[in-house]
Amino acid sequence: MNHTADRPWTALYPDGVEPLVEPAAQTINEAWAQRVSADPDATAVTYFDQSLSASDVDALADALAVELQQRGVGPGTAVGIYLQNIPQFALSLLAIWKAGGTALVLNPMYKGKELRAIIDDSGAVGIVCLDSALDGVTETLRGSRVAWAVTTSDRDFQSEDDPRVFSGTGTPERTEDDLLAIVRRRAGQVPAAPPLTGESVALLTYTSGTTGPAKGALGTHRNVLNVATGYARWQQLAPADVVLAVAPLFHITGAVATAVTSLIHPVNLVFINRVRPDVVLEAFSRHRVTHVIGSITVFNALLDLPHATAADFATLKYIYSGGAPIPPATVATFQARFGQYIHNVYGMTETASAVIAVPPGAVAPVDPGSGTLAIGVPLPNLVARVVGLDGTPVPAGEPGELELSGPQVTPGYLNKPAETAAALPGGRLRTGDVAIMDAAGWIYLVDRMKDQINVSGYKVWPREVEDALYEHPAVLEAAVVGQPDSYSGESVVAYVSLKAGAQATDAELVAFAKERMAAYKYPRRLYILNDLPKTHTGKIQRRELRGLNLKD
Repeated sequence: MNHTADRPWTALYPDGVEPLVEPAAQTINEAWAQRVSADPDATAVTYFDQSLSASDVDALADALAVELQQRGVGPGTAVGIYLQNIPQFALSLLAIWKAGGTALVLNPMYKGKELRAIIDDSGAVGIVCLDSALDGVTETLRGSRVAWAVTTSDRDFQSEDDPRVFSGTGTPERTEDDLLAIVRRRAGQVPAAPPLTGESVALLTYTSGTTGPAKGALGTHRNVLNVATGYARWQQLAPADVVLAVAPLFHITGAVATAVTSLIHPVNLVFINRVRPDVVLEAFSRHRVTHVIGSITVFNALLDLPHATAADFATLKYIYSGGAPIPPATVATFQARFGQYIHNVYGMTETASAVIAVPPGAVAPVDPGSGTLAIGVPLPNLVARVVGLDGTPVPAGEPGELELSGPQVTPGYLNKPAETAAALPGGRLRTGDVAIMDAAGWIYLVDRMKDQINVSGYKVWPREVEDALYEHPAVLEAAVVGQPDSYSGESVVAYVSLKAGAQATDAELVAFAKERMAAYKYPRRLYILNDLPKTHTGKIQRRELRGLNLKD
């Protein structure tokens, strides 16, 4: 392996992983076709008690793609997917790409103005949604460019109807717009091959909009394939491996690191609809799951299940967690109880998902200065730098802004040239994350630049305080924010939720943190809540906590 001065992290790569990886196809369509032709009868998708082979999935996607082309879908056309983690999500992705279009992934929890704003900005012409959501979608999108909807039932492609996941019973009403009705009507038909290239836009994924209106990040076939190829090799995916779809597929992590990665490699992608901790636990052993990626809130929820044991995790090779860095104390607790090490992984909407991760089997170091667990090292093809305000690299071990470049990085935002220029000067992505890179290439994510707290001129990073609180055995989740203070400018305020059955007082937790950090860092106020506000991907929302007005 060639370890270069500008990529010291390659010395940490797993055996068989090279610094530069060339995808075996130019488009996702080509990669999928290669997978199908290699072993058409291998199981590609499982949903509770039923499975589909690669050739089954291919035929279903072909039939739906023919219908989409008849409805005007082609290059440059966006189609929304407004579904939870069910097989129809994967079928819709493949069908949209086979038709030549762009898949717009939509959070099915969005309603009203949230949904309409993204639909209008994207220019989507159609949408795939649950039959139960059709009335609300129709009302919300009246007057938009969306001219049609394909509906489906989350009870299709299985017969178990687990009451912990599904609501309602009975047979769905089939109309001519029902997905199963469409694929039966178009059975055996093949769509016209679209003129796609690696630079064609495969995915349109909207940012969370924490610093303004949401922006549509363009994910090209080249972007997505580079991530899916690199991440699969990183995880050492092999035939007969089983990947559990835990990360929401409407989020970039689920769409690429889970769905596309699994679809273009010879593995079984298992769906369980919406995440329920006990259903996740059961799926591990029932389907002999080998790989999973999800938010830390999922793994915290598994820790909170009193009946969960190490035996439930026996078939897992690797667990990865993205969305937010994991506190070292949580990793240690999970490993001690279940015998599984949680590997950090980092990615953004703008990088088509996973681009930095802890090598499989490795133990991430902790930065001695900040106490932060490393998020990993750059995956193949990615170049990462930590830069100062002037854009020049800072010395190893010094904090700065994380900057990323490589074929995984988006070419920009849809119809937003000014925002694109600001976020991607010279094609290099300025992430807005404060990071430290050590001499070996390990990257430590300190915090978001905008979340820094200024206490009498001293810098306080919320994550450092949160990690200290996570060391307390009663703490399940913690979030720290800065709030205005007439004396010090800002003060440190913490919000925590407790593990099931655990007890602690706010004063006890403040004293616990005070023992572990400088006087200006520990929280002056702490509130114990039943639950902390989270995004649809399970990331704790600090901005929601800043607005809380709780009495001491």
